Amino acid sequence: MDIRDFLKQARSFTASDFHLVVGIPPTVRVHGELGMMSSVPLAPHEIKELIYGVLTQDQRHSFEKNLELNFALSLGELGRFRVNIYASKGNIEAAFRLISVAPKPIAELGLPDIIAQISRKPSGLILITGPAGQGKTTTLSAMIHEINNDVQRKCRIVTIEDPIEYLHPNKNSVIIQREVGIDTKSFSVALVQSLRQDPNIICIGEIRDLETIATALTAAETGHLVLATLHTPDAAQCIDRIIDVFPAHQQQQICVQLASSLEAVIAQKLLPRKDGKGRVVASEVLIASSAVRNIIRDRKTEQLYGVMQTGSSMGMILMDDSLKNLHQKEIITLETAVSKARDPRNVKD
Repeated sequence: MDIRDFLKQARSFTASDFHLVVGIPPTVRVHGELGMMSSVPLAPHEIKELIYGVLTQDQRHSFEKNLELNFALSLGELGRFRVNIYASKGNIEAAFRLISVAPKPIAELGLPDIIAQISRKPSGLILITGPAGQGKTTTLSAMIHEINNDVQRKCRIVTIEDPIEYLHPNKNSVIIQREVGIDTKSFSVALVQSLRQDPNIICIGEIRDLETIATALTAAETGHLVLATLHTPDAAQCIDRIIDVFPAHQQQQICVQLASSLEAVIAQKLLPRKDGKGRVVASEVLIASSAVRNIIRDRKTEQLYGVMQTGSSMGMILMDDSLKNLHQKEIITLETAVSKARDPRNVKD
């Protein structure tokens, strides 16, 4: 058995993910739905053999010591994969995310035009948020691609990723990609060090802790453009999440910092298309207008929904409006729109 055969088949299905789980056949996720690749379950020793077949000796030792392993795998013409190996009930199992070799342009992903304009900001903090598996890394990569292809802009871009997914060639910008666990010990350490590497732009694959958030805010305040992803359902809750990470006695100071440095929040969800041909992105966009900055400074984030509703001329978009638009264009079903809406009444009108 060779895992390359399974991964090749997963590619042919246009799967986003491939899973090896003891006791069931190899599984793929296609357009958000799970399906079995065969009817033959795999035994524990078969899965271990498949997984260990793509690990280096150092990776084997690391997994056996920590019982967790996260890395990027390149397999020639089969492309790149983000791999997570874990233990379950004493067995070894794995999840593979299939990665496109080249980053896609913003327009090709179906993202709003305002995203390209946001990418051109010279400094400040831009956050991309949403649940896991909703394409945040793909959007971040598309924004880097946009900057890299701008002939009027020569930037030095430092990315910190876990692991590196999309590979960016040096075009109009110089791009340094660092992988946690291989090129650096942690996001927080790499972020602090990146400030000494003459960056114009810093991209953080995922904001996970207080130290990383604090350094990202400082970097944005000191003239850098910082792009980062994190896990929250929408733009308003993204703001709350950033503030709530800090102790109560620091939160007012963080509100002031965030209000001054934030440029935009992009929230997104991937939804099944009505025609069954893949998924489409629904986007929410919050632009840091003077009204938004005042709301953040005063920590009245519940008012952000109203500002986004009236801020369409600035490029702001509410998730419910994005869902309604996709339904009206018959790209998604009404049931899908209603199930993902903050207020179902907004998409039924």
